[in-house]
Amino acid sequence: MNSVSVLAAPEIHAPPVEFSQLAPMLIVFGAAIVGVLAEAFVARPARYAVQFPLALVGLAAAFCWTLWLGFSEKPQHAAADGAVAVDGPTLFIQGTILVLAMLSLLLIAERAQDAFTAQAAALPGSEAEQESMADGGIQTEIFPLTLFAVGGMMLFPAANDLLTMFVGLEVMSLPLYLLCGLARRRRLLSQEAAVKYFLLGAFSSAFFLYGTALLYGYAGSVRLSAISAALSRSGGSETLLLAGVALLSVGLLFKIGAVPFHPWKPDVYQGAPTPITALMASCTVVAAVGAALRVFYVAFETLRWDWRPMMWGVAILTMMVGAIVAITQTDIKRMLAYSSIAHGGFLLTGIVATSESGLSATLFYLAAYGFTTVGAFAIVTMVRDTTGEAGHLGRWAGLGRRSPVIAGIFAFFLLAFAGIPLTSGFTGKFAVFQAAADGGAVPLVIVGVLSSAIAAFFYVRVIVVMFFSEPEPDAPSVVTTATTATAVALGLTATVVLGVLPQPMLDLAGQAATQLFVR
Repeated sequence: MNSVSVLAAPEIHAPPVEFSQLAPMLIVFGAAIVGVLAEAFVARPARYAVQFPLALVGLAAAFCWTLWLGFSEKPQHAAADGAVAVDGPTLFIQGTILVLAMLSLLLIAERAQDAFTAQAAALPGSEAEQESMADGGIQTEIFPLTLFAVGGMMLFPAANDLLTMFVGLEVMSLPLYLLCGLARRRRLLSQEAAVKYFLLGAFSSAFFLYGTALLYGYAGSVRLSAISAALSRSGGSETLLLAGVALLSVGLLFKIGAVPFHPWKPDVYQGAPTPITALMASCTVVAAVGAALRVFYVAFETLRWDWRPMMWGVAILTMMVGAIVAITQTDIKRMLAYSSIAHGGFLLTGIVATSESGLSATLFYLAAYGFTTVGAFAIVTMVRDTTGEAGHLGRWAGLGRRSPVIAGIFAFFLLAFAGIPLTSGFTGKFAVFQAAADGGAVPLVIVGVLSSAIAAFFYVRVIVVMFFSEPEPDAPSVVTTATTATAVALGLTATVVLGVLPQPMLDLAGQAATQLFVR
């Protein structure tokens, strides 16, 4: 009798998931899912009262958990079977994103409340109600969409492999495409911005994914540490490697808004609702730069002599184009968009440094720039006329005479963007330039200083228009609400404190930089 041997099926074990380490992201995603359910089951008049507190509490709880993770133990390990790196830079960036998202949420809530009030004041079935609904109704769906985007922003820089990073990129981007098209006024411009952002974002995602495939062909893995190990062995195809690095860089530089992948930024910033622009200009930049830091500092660190020349060129173009083209802008949001492009170039100098000081300086710059950006866009939402926000620079003439406090605060934010001493912008630029100079990129620092001088011209031009120009007869008014005023106050406080007393934040960023997970 022949014995038949039966091969035992291998046991399949579920990958370990450290829920405690992933809790900040899980809290945000959980609040977003609850918000979706609220949209489905809560009566329309009560949705705002549910959605805004839910989103704010979810972000605050995630931030508190992030603080607990950062101070309870030394974070330098991977979670979710190695897919997510829980280390110092991750927690610093996630904490920064959460705080900036809470400030942006205050602006979003103010606009949602305006829509709620307009619809509540309209009689049922009246033309006013139909017009309010055509303008977007209460638009409380903006809250869960924002939470999903923030969750993707938290995952994007924390990813320890390229596929997880791609998932984070898409989870971050898809809600933003929708949010850009939700403006209640100038709907056609807003929808055009959303379509442009979607089409160009889809192309950049395709480049990112194709680069991931090529790097997998080179290293046999998408894990960042495995790619770094393959570079040390130098046994794969150099063509696959360099092509993969180039294509992957396109996807990352697009999200940063670096030249020549920047044309979407001015159009999207101008067309999107200003609170959404504030969210994108602060949180999205933080997430994208954080992801770039992880890729170039962990996976491609040993390849730095190959990619640094490329990054030099991109950084120089980004700083100069952003500063020079901003001079020609007459729309406030487009000017701030080109300002954001120039600041993206400054941030790239920290990446070029490829050192611990470069990492810590970039982390500090991200926090300082984010607070100033949210505060500046909050001011933009407050200056309004009969058509909505007064976007044209000429409409801001004489604002310093009618509302000296608001104009003074906006002038201070502009000076911080320019890098004037005793502001957070000066400290951030000094830190990244010093790190780049220590890394041998002195010519890049010289270009950065020159572009900062050029950028100071259009910042000062806005200040001159506000304080030394005659106001128009139908000049816009300043509309202040509690939530917007809170966002402005917090942004102003952070800009002042990080400029006058930056050392605690610099120390925190330096401590986070020493805990980079590279295995």
